Amino acid sequence: MISTLIELQRLKRLERTGWMLRGLPAGAESVAAHSYGVAVVAMLLADELIARGVAVDVEKLLRIALLHDWAEVRVGDMPRTATEYFGADARRKAERAAFDDIVRDCGERHEKLYSELHEDYEQRASFEARLVKTADVIDLLLQTLAFERAGARGLDEFWEGISERHLQLEGTAQQVVGEIFEKLLKARRDIG
Repeated sequence: MISTLIELQRLKRLERTGWMLRGLPAGAESVAAHSYGVAVVAMLLADELIARGVAVDVEKLLRIALLHDWAEVRVGDMPRTATEYFGADARRKAERAAFDDIVRDCGERHEKLYSELHEDYEQRASFEARLVKTADVIDLLLQTLAFERAGARGLDEFWEGISERHLQLEGTAQQVVGEIFEKLLKARRDIG
């Protein structure tokens, strides 16, 4: 377990590549900062859904949120544009292999659990995995909004089609996420 923890420490310094490619300065956001944001959004989203009568396995949700980007400690933070060159299958295969290598030192029982949770996230198999992906998008938009409030421009691509984005949610979950997206878009319009 210790070797895994030591390796994951590097996520605190690993830059989110997408921001650098768009001209934001070094140190704009680390993968660990993003993962923290995803976990917070996921927790608050789950709490809102539970308050509205939707069942959510919060422990599973938070575990997925915390480990969803661990593979990046070995393969780096590949921006969406990298997938155009490597292909989605090659990217998934590399991330899967990296993740499995990272958790190998956690002991067989934990390795199996973490690998199953990571695969669930990659396949969006469970409701909780889809909520984490949604939290990932919301955190990205929150960070984009923060940069734009600080004066950054040229980040329109992150907002394009957000209202129409289908995150494989239905019913109350889809409604809550729609409300969040509308509030984020309003906050962006209010920047002026």
